Amino acid sequence: MTNLVPIGRALISVSDKSGLLDLARALAAQGVELISTGGTSGMLRAAGLKVRDVSDVTGFPEMMDGRVKTLHPAIHGALLALRDDDEHLLAMAAHGIEPIDLLIVNLYPFEATVAMGADHATCIENIDIGGPAMIRAAAKNHRSVAVVTDPADYQPLLDQMAAHNGATTMAFRQKLALNAYARTAAYDAAVSGWLAQEINCPFPRHRAFGGHIAQKLRYGENPHQAAAFYTDGTRREGVATARQWQGKELSYNNINDTDAAFELVAEFDPGTPACAIIKHANPCGVATGGSLTDAYLRAYDCDRTSAFGGIVALNRALDAATAEEIVKIFTEVVIAPGASDEARAIFAAKKNLRLLTTNALPDPRARGLSFRQVSGGFLVQDRDAASVTEADLKVVTKRAPTARETADLLFAWSVAKHVKSNAIVYVKDGATVGVGAGQMSRVDSTRIAARKSQDMAEALGLPGPLTLGSVVASDAFFPFADGLLAAAEAGATAIIQPGGSMRDDEVIAAADAAGLAMVFTGQRHFRH
Repeated sequence: MTNLVPIGRALISVSDKSGLLDLARALAAQGVELISTGGTSGMLRAAGLKVRDVSDVTGFPEMMDGRVKTLHPAIHGALLALRDDDEHLLAMAAHGIEPIDLLIVNLYPFEATVAMGADHATCIENIDIGGPAMIRAAAKNHRSVAVVTDPADYQPLLDQMAAHNGATTMAFRQKLALNAYARTAAYDAAVSGWLAQEINCPFPRHRAFGGHIAQKLRYGENPHQAAAFYTDGTRREGVATARQWQGKELSYNNINDTDAAFELVAEFDPGTPACAIIKHANPCGVATGGSLTDAYLRAYDCDRTSAFGGIVALNRALDAATAEEIVKIFTEVVIAPGASDEARAIFAAKKNLRLLTTNALPDPRARGLSFRQVSGGFLVQDRDAASVTEADLKVVTKRAPTARETADLLFAWSVAKHVKSNAIVYVKDGATVGVGAGQMSRVDSTRIAARKSQDMAEALGLPGPLTLGSVVASDAFFPFADGLLAAAEAGATAIIQPGGSMRDDEVIAAADAAGLAMVFTGQRHFRH
């Protein structure tokens, strides 16, 4: 049963006025009576449309700077009344309430206001009250009322009315109601999340997350999994805010890996060119250099095999010389805070290569939350925004690291933060030369990274492993000396690790015996 409901009266009250006049004119042409509020009413009237003010319907003027205008039985009764319930109809008649068949409301731009960095008072004034109340009322009564909360639904509404002689079907109203409740839920999530941050209460009794669909994906991690990409309105620079210049539609894995790559490369000040190459959310090469091209080539030389089909992230605008090098192998995505016209022209010949640019790098020290679903719930934590400086390092061995070793240790520590645990990162002269990720044993990660370094050295025609003369970062402490000794066997000369093991004394003694310098950070970077 289609349950057609003709639209005779519409209440329009919108903050986002895009497409409003075309919609209102189309409704008026079909004989729909228009009711409106404040600025919306003024805009419609200025366009020559006949419109009735909400204050005429309620008998009360807008008051308290517009905070109170639609919160009235004449409005909510008109939205909530069941048209097939005699008692409801009698109540409407007794109080002079006329039904409203269509509600068109979009909310005060709270999320955008917060994203712009507005002050507390401005954010408070952009919390919509009457809008969500009306939306929820109309959505509850979708058996009789159509509710539109997004300009994207204006044309589908008009198409629906054209197909059904000015009426809407139950199936259409149900879809609109779903969109309406999802919108108010996401809006309330944004408000509660902002307030929790304002009063420094990261873990309130109830925690909600909301988002707006940005892209329906072809599939998820695997072809049998459906997926979509949602943005949360926080405007954190990255894949969610990026402009895609060319290439195929991003996949679920592309988005996940591109985010990982851009967050990693943002650790490095753009004053020094840096490049990160990611494969399956793990870095297979990270480097700084005298130029962006140099940084890319040094990152590529860490693990050329894994770099094939990877994601490249840069910490400054892509230039032509770097673009020429990148297109020599198959790359899925390149993301950077800008790209020259020449670089884009070079990429244009590779139609499947996605190029994304942003306005800036994400702030690696910015506050924020991350969450992960588990069976029956989800885990929430602060985003890992921790970092260390040279002043934070505690030398625990007889030999202190040299200035060069210290620079490489800090570089390795920044990379290890973005490698799946157990993470081991070998670095030499500002470039990774071996990465061991996601192993169940730390010593296995150490040996795998060293073995890959040996393989890469052979491919480059070098006499020894790339790890000779390198330093090593471990995202968590060495529980035994075996992992440290494996790093020493690979040619490492210095170690950075959190410390805190019951066997720290044993590990320190082994480092001293091997002539290694070792520093403790006092913090770890597990990444699961």
